[in-house]
Amino acid sequence: MAAHEGDKTKMISRRAVLIAGGELALSGVLVGQMYNLQVLKYDKYKTLAEKNRISTRYLAPPRGLITDRFGTLMARNDQNFRVLVVSEQTDGNLNITLDTLNKILPLSEHEIQRVRREVRRSRSYTPVIIRENLSWEEMARIQLNSPDLPGIIIDEGLSRYYPFAEQAGHLLGFVGPVSDKELEKPNATRLWKLPGFKIGKEGIELQHNDELCGKEGSQQVEVNAFGRVIREIERDEGEPGKTLPLTIDARLQKTAFEAFKDHSGSAVLMNIHTGEVLAFVSTPCYNPNSFNLGISQNEWDQLINNEKNPLLNKTIYGLYSPGSTFKMIVALAALEAGVITPSTEIDCSGYIMNGNQRFHCWKHTGHGKLTLKEAIMHSCDIYFYEIARRTGIDKISAMARRFGLGDSTDIGLPGEKSGFIPTRKWKETIRGEQWLQGDTFNVGIGQGDVLVTPLQLAVMVATIANDGVKVRPKLVMDDKPPVKETLNISKQHLRLVREGMIDVVNHPKGTAKVARVNIDGQKIAGKTGTVQVRRVSMKEREEGERKDLTWKEKNHALFVAYGPIDKPKYAVSVVVEHGESGGAVAGPIARKIFEECLKLDPCSPKENS
Repeated sequence: MAAHEGDKTKMISRRAVLIAGGELALSGVLVGQMYNLQVLKYDKYKTLAEKNRISTRYLAPPRGLITDRFGTLMARNDQNFRVLVVSEQTDGNLNITLDTLNKILPLSEHEIQRVRREVRRSRSYTPVIIRENLSWEEMARIQLNSPDLPGIIIDEGLSRYYPFAEQAGHLLGFVGPVSDKELEKPNATRLWKLPGFKIGKEGIELQHNDELCGKEGSQQVEVNAFGRVIREIERDEGEPGKTLPLTIDARLQKTAFEAFKDHSGSAVLMNIHTGEVLAFVSTPCYNPNSFNLGISQNEWDQLINNEKNPLLNKTIYGLYSPGSTFKMIVALAALEAGVITPSTEIDCSGYIMNGNQRFHCWKHTGHGKLTLKEAIMHSCDIYFYEIARRTGIDKISAMARRFGLGDSTDIGLPGEKSGFIPTRKWKETIRGEQWLQGDTFNVGIGQGDVLVTPLQLAVMVATIANDGVKVRPKLVMDDKPPVKETLNISKQHLRLVREGMIDVVNHPKGTAKVARVNIDGQKIAGKTGTVQVRRVSMKEREEGERKDLTWKEKNHALFVAYGPIDKPKYAVSVVVEHGESGGAVAGPIARKIFEECLKLDPCSPKENS
């Protein structure tokens, strides 16, 4: 009995030792794991815990300002009230919240679809902008009905505003929300993904978008398990976009725009020595503020259905035959080819024959015998038909190319058109047709297949005024030296052409007497151009000008000029679509621009100091 109880006691002792040993081993494992987690891997798990508790959100910086050359604001950011929605706070009923808001603040289907799209691609609890620039009445109605609008927030933000509106719309462009297609572009940044963030869509806003966007800021906030913000821990405002000073003089921009009144067309004013563009106008124009506020369907329909194309930047997109403004190019080509001299006379009887085809001068009775200088002053077509025939299309085309016609100016705006200068090879290769002498006649007076932009015409006349030095036009002020190219054209030939242009404006028989300027003795020189947009029959020539033409059937009116004539500094080109007469319509517009330019003299050291 005693032996049996001893054996039983020994067995219990062994079990106790095994259990105690197991517990001790398990405790060792637990202690080791706790040490591993709390000591060895402390930093790692602390970071993970912080990430679960702290959320980093990116903030959009203020967009950079755009000014004219003297600091006048042309694009700024205004404080505005806006309505936003946090989808997760709508109690799972975003559609109901938007429907309720729609009864208080009417929303377009486009706005509703945009909000839904941005909610889908945004992080949780990220506010999405529904509409900006709320009026006090709109804001008050929303606040009054806030109990029925879960997830709706009234906030204060920044909205892009353009003080000069239509006067500089095509130049500046506008900003708008980032589209899904734009997000796929290689240059899309993290900023672009922020709800409500806007980027440049046209003009300067598009071309210099990266500089104007700035650098995003960040906000660290404490969130709960559902992602709702509890408090802000840290904020970095980022860097605002750079202020962009343009070469434009806002005063001259306004003058040029208003000079057109109801006409459709374009004007460019530039410094012939630096290439700085002082006025850059295309009219009619849209109001860029309408795109920021949300353009209505009615306003959009009016823009796209307007036959004067207010959405087209005619300064760089508009292509026109240069008409008689091209005659200076033909003259320089003829002089360089040696087919005429300054004293060469050609007799104008009112028409010239090319086989069985009659080519007319604008003056039906003819000009009689003229030298080159006189032919420029009178804009005699017969003189230029003949010297174009003697020179040949290839040499005329080569001279035009040297002046930048038919090539992009590289002014730094998206989508600039190159224009077109025809050649013999082009017609034979592309059209499969032989180049005819009649084609050369048409090119000789700037018609036919010749197409240029108003900006190219400004560069052309600036080069003539600058003694054959071509300067690249620019729109942004910087410290870089002007990009220049010396064309190696005879200064004597250029002087002769300029003398003819001086007489165009200042001689009693010049074709642009109405463009005459005299500001403290400072005068200008110029050249008119009237471009046919339809064929004129012999009957119409005999009966005289028709009065029943529609707007689109009337001739284009052009005028180019430089000044002052003694020490040239500025050049201008004006194109008036279907304006009928270069001298009578385009000339007076150029005169108004030049009068103000010479009074202000914006490129003088005094003005720029």
